Parts: sequence; C-alpha cells; structure tokens
Amino acid sequence: MPTTSLPNPNDHFISLQTAVDMTSLYQTNREVILAESYQGRDVLPLNETFHRDAIDTLLATPGCEGVRIYPGMDEDDRVHLILVAVNEDNEDILPSSTNEVPVIVEVAQRCPPTCPPESVLNP
Repeated sequence: MPTTSLPNPNDHFISLQTAVDMTSLYQTNREVILAESYQGRDVLPLNETFHRDAIDTLLATPGCEGVRIYPGMDEDDRVHLILVAVNEDNEDILPSSTNEVPVIVEVAQRCPPTCPPESVLNP
C-alpha cells in the first residue's frame, strides 16, 4: 500500500544482537531460499560496501529527506543494492531527463568476491 510519509527516524535503530541474529539467519539461509538453478553462484551478496563520498553525494541531492534501497540484478543474476534519494513525500528523486546526471548509487564492493575483514556481522 503506497504511503506518502517517511518512516519515523527513531524507528530505524536495532541492537547489535538483533543485527547479529538477522545477518546470521540470512547467511545460513541465503542459498537454500534460492531455486536450485541459482544456488552456488553467489547470486545473493553477504554484504555490499559503499564509499562515504557516494553516500554523501546522494544525501546532498536537493530535496533529499531519506534513502531508498532497491535490489537489482545484473546480467549474471547477481543481486546488487541500488540507492536513491527520496523527498519529504516519500517519492524517489530521479533525473527528469536524459541530460541530467543521476544521483543513483550502486557499484558497491560486493561480498563475495571482495569481502571485508571479519566481524560479528561478517564471520
């Protein structure tokens, strides 16, 4: 159901233990939730890392009040995260013409194959 309101900013935070529980469950099940033809091909990432400059540029988009994350898929069936700014009416802020330079963030460091150092979220 569409909504024109942004989520409450105080509702976004979770505990480290909740993050550990959620990421562990995902990591355990990331292959088994896929159809067999997609298993063993790293279709679903463990994580994606974005440089702060890319996020800062996205947040500096005129009218940006939040960020929306869309899953996308490349030609090799690998899922990637695509970040766009949203305005106060909860609408995507997208370029209005092909001449505009879009502020759409993707091209992250995808794990696998390029994984960060281990942590409790990334064992």
